[in-house]
Amino acid sequence: MQLTGRHYQTGEPVTVSMADGRITEISSAPTDDNLPWIAPGLFDIQINGYGGVWFSDERLTVDQTLEVLHAHYQHGITRMFPTLITNSFEALEHGFATIGKACEQEPWANHMVAGCHLEGPYIGHEDGPRGAHPLEHVRDCDLNEFEKLQAASGGRIRLVTLAPERGNAVDFVRGVTGQGIIVAIGHTAANTEQITAAVDAGARLSTHLGNGAHGILPRHPNYIWDQLGEPRLTASIIADGHHLPASVVRSIYFAKGKQKTILTCDASGLAGCPPGEYDYHGGRFEILDSGKIVVAGQRQYLAGSGVQTEVCVAKMIEMTGCTLADAWEMATTNPAKLMRTETGTLETGAIADATVFRHSPDREHIEILETISQGVRRFSCD
Repeated sequence: MQLTGRHYQTGEPVTVSMADGRITEISSAPTDDNLPWIAPGLFDIQINGYGGVWFSDERLTVDQTLEVLHAHYQHGITRMFPTLITNSFEALEHGFATIGKACEQEPWANHMVAGCHLEGPYIGHEDGPRGAHPLEHVRDCDLNEFEKLQAASGGRIRLVTLAPERGNAVDFVRGVTGQGIIVAIGHTAANTEQITAAVDAGARLSTHLGNGAHGILPRHPNYIWDQLGEPRLTASIIADGHHLPASVVRSIYFAKGKQKTILTCDASGLAGCPPGEYDYHGGRFEILDSGKIVVAGQRQYLAGSGVQTEVCVAKMIEMTGCTLADAWEMATTNPAKLMRTETGTLETGAIADATVFRHSPDREHIEILETISQGVRRFSCD
């Protein structure tokens, strides 16, 4: 297979040749102002579901899982972390086991699922930091419970988001990072000492920094400043235009720098659904006409995003003035490096995961034309 387009880093016309799931050659191509861009496939570490299906649903089926995974090819995503949020042990165990079965059934799904993300249940219980997570299932860190969930997933849990103020948090961080799992701080009301203790124990990421927080915080110190100023923490942010104002996105980006910023869409299970109210797991959610997803009756609480990663890339460029290459690498190279995953590059010898797209800066828009996974065309807009 061959793809021709402008290299996302240089803008130079190139032809990318692929065989046996790898990029075999990148050569110069004739100049053509109409050429689309070509870049590595997107990699999102926090996707909760799609089209009314949640990965943390106790009724999740293998067929639903495969449908959700495949739907993300149309958004240029070739690798992702299905994310399960705070729920009962039984629901989480079922969700991870179902994802594992889907991966065992379909090799393409096994590649798409670069790992799983457990976001909760070991998070803060207060309104604000807890976000839209159900209070009745919030609990202290439990390494025994985690080991059972990891077994159900077939060893696929690669990322855990927790609040450092929870009971047993430091021992838990040490325990799971010792297994090569990345621990993130998120949905927290932790103080400076608790955050520092978690980082000393091995935490290396802030999950959607600036969200999952109180509406009003002390000027300083507070848990956002503490994470922003901690050089050992990479920050993931939701640059969808709803979760954070542009000034906050810029502040996080300039404080952390390109290398320590990761873009995630944090797509809700309601992403891809039309505006309206929806019930899920005893809660009621609303998709507004703007696409914003909120807790019904409490619109100050967001409930995940309604857009996908390519939208966040376009918004990031518009909000910060960063280059296309830098924004794209925040959604490919950076998560791949943090998660120690072989993907996220467009060079000879790399896995043949690629996205062909058009970028319209004036409309803050990226249009996905083709998505290639392991050298196989999985989506085409034609």
